[in-house]
Amino acid sequence: MSWLDSYTHRALAEAALVGCLCGAVGLHVVLRRMSFFAMAMTHATFPGVAVAAVLGLNIYLGGAVAGLLACMGVLALSRRPDQGATTATGAMLATGFALGVAVLSAADGFSRNLEAFMTGSLITVTDKELVTTTGVFALVVLLLTAFHKELLHGAFDREGQRAAGYPVAGLDLLLLLLVEAVIVVTAPAIGVMLTMALLVGPTAIARLWTDRVGTTVFLSVFTGTASCALGLAISTHWNLAAGGTVTLVIATGFLISLPLSPLRSSWRSHGRTPSPTG
Repeated sequence: MSWLDSYTHRALAEAALVGCLCGAVGLHVVLRRMSFFAMAMTHATFPGVAVAAVLGLNIYLGGAVAGLLACMGVLALSRRPDQGATTATGAMLATGFALGVAVLSAADGFSRNLEAFMTGSLITVTDKELVTTTGVFALVVLLLTAFHKELLHGAFDREGQRAAGYPVAGLDLLLLLLVEAVIVVTAPAIGVMLTMALLVGPTAIARLWTDRVGTTVFLSVFTGTASCALGLAISTHWNLAAGGTVTLVIATGFLISLPLSPLRSSWRSHGRTPSPTG
């Protein structure tokens, strides 16, 4: 009998992978102030999932395709001189969610599989989903490691990066696709609508305790993993929804860290209040 034969062990392994994955990618989401984009992408995957559910196709593949199209759309619109990234993202958010609702209303029904995609369930994670998460985790970590310097450069000095000859548009697209990949692959465990909490929360907590990038990455990954494990334990014991419980654990961690932060004096001296959106 394998250790992963137990559904609780599979759930714990998935929680660890999801926490690490969101903590690592969340650093770049917070540094680039992409929290609104992350929320928009959770909505932009909705029409792809809805169409796939209605047609009887794989809903995660549908979400991935819709997310890819949304990433390309945001990137294209934000390059226009008369449009900004926030405007483009807002347009994608509204359009994507409205399209998903329209598809579902035309189909005259709400798929149970689609509901699982939106709310998530760590306890019911399958071996196939665990393998998929592991594969995406390995790929995302590999790309983040390979392009770590370039992605950080773009977060702190975008114009300098462009002047230095870096492929700024290509790096932007890479990061957008990584965020979308995380949203889609973590949906079975946490739910697509709550993934943003894991993408933003652990790094927001980490930034309250350190201003060093290396330490922030470590604390973000640790916080994300610990939050998923603790949320899983609480949800299992009290028979609560895992995604919502994990989100509440992260929110509690942020509220506790806020008054205890050793960096709050430096935030005040710069006239800025820390927030989960970075």
